Amino acid sequence: MMKRDEKSSAAKAGDFFLCKKKIVCYNGAKNMAQILTFWRTEQRGVFDMAETMKDYEEELEASFKKIEEGDILTGTVVSVDDKEIIVDLKYYAEGIIPVEDYSREPGFNVKEEVHPGDEVSATVVKKDDGNGNILLSKVEATDVLAWDRLKELKDTKEVLDVVVKGVVNGGAVAYVEGVRGFIPASKLALNYVEDTNEYLNRRLQVQVIDVNKEDKKLILSAKEILREKAEEERKNKISNIQPGFVTEGTVESLQPYGAFVDLGNGVSGLVHISQICEKRIRKPSEVLAVGDKVKVKVTAVKDGKLSLSIKEATDMMAKEVEEEEIQIPQSGEEATTSLGSLFANIKLK
Repeated sequence: MMKRDEKSSAAKAGDFFLCKKKIVCYNGAKNMAQILTFWRTEQRGVFDMAETMKDYEEELEASFKKIEEGDILTGTVVSVDDKEIIVDLKYYAEGIIPVEDYSREPGFNVKEEVHPGDEVSATVVKKDDGNGNILLSKVEATDVLAWDRLKELKDTKEVLDVVVKGVVNGGAVAYVEGVRGFIPASKLALNYVEDTNEYLNRRLQVQVIDVNKEDKKLILSAKEILREKAEEERKNKISNIQPGFVTEGTVESLQPYGAFVDLGNGVSGLVHISQICEKRIRKPSEVLAVGDKVKVKVTAVKDGKLSLSIKEATDMMAKEVEEEEIQIPQSGEEATTSLGSLFANIKLK
């Protein structure tokens, strides 16, 4: 709390103070008593209900605050039109933000994106615009405040909804906290995007992966989020697969320890080298090639991963064939099975 003599020195002639609805300049005021006299004369109706000088002083102290150009003030949007946004600064004068000083985003539509009740922080450009209002710039405040917020978003890995506002060589452009961000083509999707034009005006979920205030660099990525979603979907699908399930898949890669087989729908599993065939092999490429279609049996499901066996699937198919073999009666024996019953157990594929 300022002492009375400090308040008096702060109230010298020509100082600007923020009043609840306008800026008032008390020329010639040398002390708090004179300010009170001016204030009481000008705002007599406001203080009719005050009972003591202490009430006047407390009300006045709560209603004034010295400001300087460059200060950042926070208030609530009161109204919006094509030219300006009016901001209620609570205990202070109303602020005016010209539309061109609100955002740098291409295609920014003030009536669609700014609404009464929105909270906004803006820099004081002029203490008095000539009409008793404070001239503000949100763009200038963004340059000061946004980078700390962007660093916080990077640290927390928060998922952000953005709209691609432009495409450039090697990527796309989107804005976060009013700052221009770059999304590399390699980070737009799970795979590298050759034609970034198809992403123009598309909504994406991104994360901040790099922030550099000094270089004014902001790098965004959608890939990590897409990868997490794909992995979650894959695990959900795998959770519905039970050991013993037999299906067909495609060999997608060969490793020294086995072969990875794509089962479709984003699900794949590993066939260990010992489960490829009956005979001993030194490497999977001796009997398999990428692109081969193979029958596999699911032998285990653990930690979202599938263990597969070509050998067990082959054994199962061989056993089925044996069970379906038809025994022909020897000469002289009476055939006790009708033609219909002979085919009854034959599985047509």
